[in-house]
Order: sequence, then C-alpha cells, then structure tokens
Amino acid sequence: MRRTVQKRQKLPRLKPGRARGGFTLIELTISAAVASIILAASYLCLSAGVAGQKLIEPRTEALQSARVALSLMSADLRSACSLSPDFDFVGEQRAIGEMEADNLDFATHYYTPKRPGEGDYCQVSYFVDKERGSERFSLFRRRNPHLAPDPLSGGSREEIARGLRGLTLEYYDGLDWYDNWGDATVNKKLKYTTVAAPNLSGFPEAVRITLMLDANPEKATDKTTEKKEPPLVFQTVVRLELADSSAAGGGSGSSDGSSSAQAGQGAGGG
Repeated sequence: MRRTVQKRQKLPRLKPGRARGGFTLIELTISAAVASIILAASYLCLSAGVAGQKLIEPRTEALQSARVALSLMSADLRSACSLSPDFDFVGEQRAIGEMEADNLDFATHYYTPKRPGEGDYCQVSYFVDKERGSERFSLFRRRNPHLAPDPLSGGSREEIARGLRGLTLEYYDGLDWYDNWGDATVNKKLKYTTVAAPNLSGFPEAVRITLMLDANPEKATDKTTEKKEPPLVFQTVVRLELADSSAAGGGSGSSDGSSSAQAGQGAGGG
C-alpha cells in the first residue's frame, strides 16, 4: 500500500514593514466617541419627546374642557329668555379670594324635554364652586325645567369644566360694556322705572365670556410648587338672538348694524 503524503502548504512570509489587518487604538477611540455622541443625541431627542408629550396632554384636556364649556354657554345664551316676572336676566360680578368668579342666571329655550310635562323652557345658572373632595374650582351649570317659586335656585347641577382659574362675564347694551346686569336683590316691578340704568333691566345685546383654566392641573395640585403656571385664557362673545332688544333700557334698542359689529369684535376662542 502506498501512503499518500500531504504536503503542508507554506504560509507566505510577511514582508518587513507590512502590518496585519485590524484597528488601531486611535481608530477605536474615535469610533467610541462618535457612538457616544449618537447615543447622547438619541437620548436627548427621546427625552424632549416625552417632555413635550407631558406638556401637551394637560393643555389638550384644558382646551377640550374650554371648548365644551363655551359651546354650552353660547347655546344657552343665544336662546335666552325672561327668567321670571321679577328677573329677566341677572349677571353678578363676584370673586373667591383673588379669583374672579362671576355668575349668571337666566332662562333659555335651548332645552330638550326629558320627562312628561316639560317644555323647552329651562332656568339656567352658571357659577363657580369647589370640586368634590378637592381644593380646586370648577364651572357648574344649574338647570331647572320647571317654574320654581325662587328662579335663582332649585333644579340639578352638573360640572362643566374642571381646573378653573377664573370666570369673567361682561354685558353689552349697544353702547357700553358692563360688569353687572340686573339686580337679584330687589323686585323689578318695585324698583325699575323707564329711566333706570340700561344694565338694570331687560336683556343685554351680547355677553363676553372669559374663561381661565389651569394649564397643568396635576402640577397645580402640588402644594410644593411655589409659582403656578399662567392660566390658559379663552374668550368669546355671544349675541342673545331671542332676547327682545326693546326690553333693555338705555341705548340697547339700536337697530342698525354698527352696535352689532362692535359687539362681535374679538369673538372666538382665546
């Protein structure tokens, strides 16, 4: 038997001055530095995205609450009618501490009957009060679809907007803006005369609503926060379409378009 002898292949000898394949220390250092920069930039982008989401989400909730609140108030005011034989429309300027918290009482035909014996007439109030189990304030709406002995109370109430920082209501009679309208403390038949001030009886031509909400309600509840963020401000002007302009005193009976155009300035959300 013949043995087959395998010849070993000779490896080529490296010539002097020729290095083997690999990375030098400088190349590794540069690669590590570039990778660190990329990772740091990626982390900063991710952190900015998370922070932006935390900043936007509460503001989106406040925007939605303001949109719903202004929509409900506008719909009720457009169909406003006389509250009772004694009070047509009552708007009072109030404050809770340093916060403006105006309230409004009137009746509206913007109501869908839910029980037998009800019509489209409903007594409505908008006011500010504390949330249940919290120190924060909310905007509430009271509704009473029945003719009550006291038109300024009764019925049921519902929460319209949470995290309230202020509510301001102003009333336009065709010439000027007033902070108050009507007087809920006296009987209209006993006090009001034909020469009464224009904001003491009847209806205004328009109502300007300014709503202020917490930009970050969760942060606002933190008592350790020394300085609160500025509130988000929303504003609109609503014209009372069903109100009899001749019932308002003073210059509210103007029928030309100039007063309407002036009342409509600045309408729209903040």
